[in-house]
Amino acid sequence: MHVPDGFINAPVSVAAGAAAVAAVAVSLKGARRELDERTAPLAGLVAAFIFAVQMLNFPVAAGTSGHLLGGALAAILVGPYTGVLCVSVVLLMQGVLFADGGLTALGVNITVMGVVTVLVSYALFRGLLKVLPGSRRSVTVAAFVGALVSVPASAAAFTLIYAVGGTTDVPVGKVLTAMVGVHVLIGIGEALITAATVGAVIAVRPDLVHGARGLTAPLKLRVDGELVDAPAAPAAPAPAEEPAPAAARSTRAVWATGLVAALVLAGFVSFYASANPDGLEKVAADQGIDAKADQYEHATADSPLADYGVKDVDDARLSGGLAGVIGVGATVAVGTGVFWAVRRRRAEDAGAPATAAREG
Repeated sequence: MHVPDGFINAPVSVAAGAAAVAAVAVSLKGARRELDERTAPLAGLVAAFIFAVQMLNFPVAAGTSGHLLGGALAAILVGPYTGVLCVSVVLLMQGVLFADGGLTALGVNITVMGVVTVLVSYALFRGLLKVLPGSRRSVTVAAFVGALVSVPASAAAFTLIYAVGGTTDVPVGKVLTAMVGVHVLIGIGEALITAATVGAVIAVRPDLVHGARGLTAPLKLRVDGELVDAPAAPAAPAPAEEPAPAAARSTRAVWATGLVAALVLAGFVSFYASANPDGLEKVAADQGIDAKADQYEHATADSPLADYGVKDVDDARLSGGLAGVIGVGATVAVGTGVFWAVRRRRAEDAGAPATAAREG
């Protein structure tokens, strides 16, 4: 759902840009509470993984495809504030390096694909966890529902922006019906990818899933047909060498596995992605939203990586694969740098009161 230049007029694009800047600023501050020495590099990996999976367009209807938006996945894995930053990093890299999504529409894209998806999905996710049993399965189910609803919500948000600042005269009702209709189908794919990824991580390292923090599932026993809490086990003597607690375990294996997965998806599997236009492109073409878009040339159309191919590499498979690998590498580098900087600022803020107390 990358909005190109020319769909939204300049005043509304500027307003959306200001809203996006404000959201990123709030998220930078909020992410200080979510990131630590373990999760900062993992947040960069989440951004790179979202970049990779967004290259895998999947068919959803005749002549239409969809791809992951990633807001729900990022929010559940690394937290809502960090999730907004993850999607923002991905959109920035796509716009600057790959000419995907207009640069004048970057604020619109961050607002629609980042802020709205994170807010809607995480609110639903947290709400469902309050009523579902405290189990890992509940986290996966809540992730599925949050991701599913976040995509048509994002489509509705775009329609609202288009209603205020669209450059073509198309009835808003028709745009809303078409956008929400196709993005409900795309939302199913989003939900499946999100639930599968969250389920895979929570199965091996639940301590690394932000949305599963504090998750407890007490053992139940069936007594006379009713489930009751099992009695606490007696404390066992401590072994000579106790295993490290979850919080102290290394994240290197998870990081390496995730990075390899992202590289394989972007560098190899992406070649087999659907070539059909995505939901927004299809609706824009059918409804005439893109009537004036041809007047705008993307600012980075001459990038050597434009359109997810490496310039002067004639083999389509090799060109696309190299572009995907470069994109994953650039995104993980930039994302990790941003999140380490946020983490370092948190450490500085935490040390400031202690320093002031000693000086006093």
